[in-house]
Amino acid sequence: MTTFFTKLLITIIITLIILIIMKSSSSFKNEFYKRVYGTNISFTNIKKLYNKYIGDADILDSVIKTEKVFNEKLSYNSSEKYLDGVKLDIDSNYLVPVKESGIVVFIGEKEGYNNTVIIQRIDGIDEWYGNIENVNVKLYDYVKKGTLLGEASDSLYLVYKKDGNILEFEEYLN
Repeated sequence: MTTFFTKLLITIIITLIILIIMKSSSSFKNEFYKRVYGTNISFTNIKKLYNKYIGDADILDSVIKTEKVFNEKLSYNSSEKYLDGVKLDIDSNYLVPVKESGIVVFIGEKEGYNNTVIIQRIDGIDEWYGNIENVNVKLYDYVKKGTLLGEASDSLYLVYKKDGNILEFEEYLN
């Protein structure tokens, strides 16, 4: 428990230092805003830095005990190439599981994909889930592999991107 409070204290101190520097230096504040709000934040890199200098970022797992209620694997009837990814033929009212752990970085409409949820996986790959209804996650939630993402009817679209480049879906589908 002592290590938890030490990590918490270090995080608070770093945050306060950044806020003080932002208050006193407008150039730092502008650069900070440009990097945080102007570009896609790589939560993977932040987690790597946190793990390197402070320790494991999953410190709440040891404090809060939870039990999974929904732990499924992705299943589908058939697949075909669609725009930048793949279209999966699924059963009606299919409960969509998260394929890999990560942070929800986008929820909204994407042209050709309907309502879309994008998860930035721990390995830095952006995984798009298209045609999602009844979304069960919120923006910036950390979601674990196998948890319920939402519901889809008849088809589910998946796209994989890293650093803005489209990846071949075959490698990630199974």
